[in-house]
Amino acid sequence: EKPGDRGSLARASGNYATVIGQIPEMGITRLRLPSGSKKTLKSECRGTVGMVAGAGRVDKPLLKAGRAFYKNRAKRNSWPRTRGVAMNPVDHVHGGGNHQHIGKASTVSRSSVPGQKVGLIAARRTGLIRGSKENKN
Repeated sequence: EKPGDRGSLARASGNYATVIGQIPEMGITRLRLPSGSKKTLKSECRGTVGMVAGAGRVDKPLLKAGRAFYKNRAKRNSWPRTRGVAMNPVDHVHGGGNHQHIGKASTVSRSSVPGQKVGLIAARRTGLIRGSKENKN
């Protein structure tokens, strides 16, 4: 992003960014990032030639819960994930009832109070998204 920031783009395993153009008189370099978006940097920024090691890491399945446990233990407390409908009403907005169902619309407004913001927050649309998504650049 900036010269001297010790590298912040395309650092995950198997990632790389491609130089797609330079304007030497302005000192600007254009990059294509792994997401497909384009970014403009100063030409003083350094980069490494090649791609980050460990490509294909996500191709091999974890196969068992223990590997998922140890993978997520090193990161953050995000596993296992308990669904809201499986909880009691004291624990989650979607909890309780005689069957595991939400019981009300899952969309909530942007102006909802913090304890109410679960589900689809300020959804523009819901349902199956049909058709292809085109990248506009």
